[in-house]
Amino acid sequence: MPFQNAPASLASALAARGYESATPVQAAVLAPDAEGRDLLVSARTGSGKTVAFGLAMANTLLDDNGRCPPPGAPLALVIAPTRELALQVRNELEWLYASSGARIVSCVGGMEPRVEARALNAGCHIVVGTPGRLCDHLSRGQLKLSSLRAVVLDEADEMLDLGFRDELETLLKAAPPERRTLLFSATIARDIANLARRYQTDALRIDTQSGSAPHTDITYRAVLTDQSDMANTIVNVLRQMESPTAIVFCHTREAVRQLQGILTQRGFSSVAISGDLGQNERSRAIESLRHGQARVCVATDVAARGIDIPDLGLVIHASLPSNPATLLHRSGRTGRAGRKGTCVLLVPPSRRRLAERLLEGAKVTAEWGGAPTPEDIAKADAERLLSAPQLSIAVPESGGMHELITKLTEAHSADQLAAALIAMWRANLPEPTSVRVISPGSVKKAPRERTRRDDEEGDHRGPREPGSWFRLSVGREDRADPKWLVPMLCRLGGIRKQDIGAIRIQPDHTLVEIAQDKAERFQSCAAGADADEITVEPSAPPRGGAGRDGGRPPRGAGGPGGRPPRKGGGGGFSKSGPSSRKRKAF
Repeated sequence: MPFQNAPASLASALAARGYESATPVQAAVLAPDAEGRDLLVSARTGSGKTVAFGLAMANTLLDDNGRCPPPGAPLALVIAPTRELALQVRNELEWLYASSGARIVSCVGGMEPRVEARALNAGCHIVVGTPGRLCDHLSRGQLKLSSLRAVVLDEADEMLDLGFRDELETLLKAAPPERRTLLFSATIARDIANLARRYQTDALRIDTQSGSAPHTDITYRAVLTDQSDMANTIVNVLRQMESPTAIVFCHTREAVRQLQGILTQRGFSSVAISGDLGQNERSRAIESLRHGQARVCVATDVAARGIDIPDLGLVIHASLPSNPATLLHRSGRTGRAGRKGTCVLLVPPSRRRLAERLLEGAKVTAEWGGAPTPEDIAKADAERLLSAPQLSIAVPESGGMHELITKLTEAHSADQLAAALIAMWRANLPEPTSVRVISPGSVKKAPRERTRRDDEEGDHRGPREPGSWFRLSVGREDRADPKWLVPMLCRLGGIRKQDIGAIRIQPDHTLVEIAQDKAERFQSCAAGADADEITVEPSAPPRGGAGRDGGRPPRGAGGPGGRPPRKGGGGGFSKSGPSSRKRKAF
């Protein structure tokens, strides 16, 4: 039996669900050397890790008969980065522990806290929640952790990236020191390793990712397209691929709204998920995807975290990810449970070098090409029609359908019936559009990249005449550094490096000079940024004039590799991008 080390009640639940074999991470946590120990597990999204930690903590929670004791103070606490993921984890654990009599309570933002408090007071065995809401219940005395036997941190790297370190430490410090701590993360970076050292004891390290290798079930494609053709290219990619469900990532809420409106107008059943939506709206959007009522989800990075979309076969990066980890995390939503998936990066020619660095950093190889043409889509449509299973159904020898078939074949020729079938097939398909095809060999070498010396000395080739000044809500305390401020400003404001003048980094904010003729556009584009991103507002020039020192911060202030800081719930600046209505940049 694949789950022979699991309690009988859980093994039967897995068999009823059709689990025939354990995934690598599930097999690893059931190994004899993992029993009763703290675990430090690196496992990617979609690897079956929810069932894995459900199995890992089972012997800690259940008695010899595979049953839970009477409900009271929780015995296990599962912490997840987002409410969607927390609710998915609760649903998974509910069927896994159904025969054990476990009572599972969720505590997440966006839900009624008084209902959660009543459920906690009534007694339970497992609590699943998000860091902020769990800390709220803890501070009010409604969440009692004195009886905890196990704490699970699911997607710990995401929680640290979202700025939940303080909340995680508050919860871990409140738990009994003798409890088990199971830490699951896509990567074991320095912050994760430090957290493990502080709050785990003799943890068993489990690595099921073969180093940092990407998903092998995902095919990567890089499509060169003009920024002005971006929406049309997305339409054609969706039409060519015809995935049952697809997700398109944009940088900003405004870009999400624009693109989702375009797709709906073109005939795609689509939903938008961004920071604008309330919990009920998000839930309805996700349910429409799960039930097949919508086919395309247009989302920002942060808003889409934790969303599990079944049969997701296509991921489109309408805006390039900010780093290789984000590329892999976005793309990892497809190619799950042994199914194949496709990831498409849409790359303006001017950003090809950036895309190549992202792919190289993620250790994936992409097939480069131009945007699909209507002719390409017509060919793909023909192949799908010819292989449609409806063409292989048995012809009835009697009944109403047989009579109708006889009437059709007597009244019409085979060519007429075939033409009618093709017309009816195409009637339900969105119309492709003409786009400019850019072949990889036609793109000239990109201009020289900025050097570290350029960034540190503030040589931005900025405006020679005095420009307009703007205040950013990050400063030296947030590791502000020109190495990532300059590209972030270009993405956020729809400008070029040449349009940026002096940069003055202060302890808690940064002042940036923008060319006078680009200031209005910069302000308009920056206003479309997600609420979770940094704030940008007009400012007076700094005292003492602009200068050209670039506001160089002290050594070490920029973080490893010049990475932008991760603040609050916004996940840093990975979502920033131009989104003005005049220039539909996604």
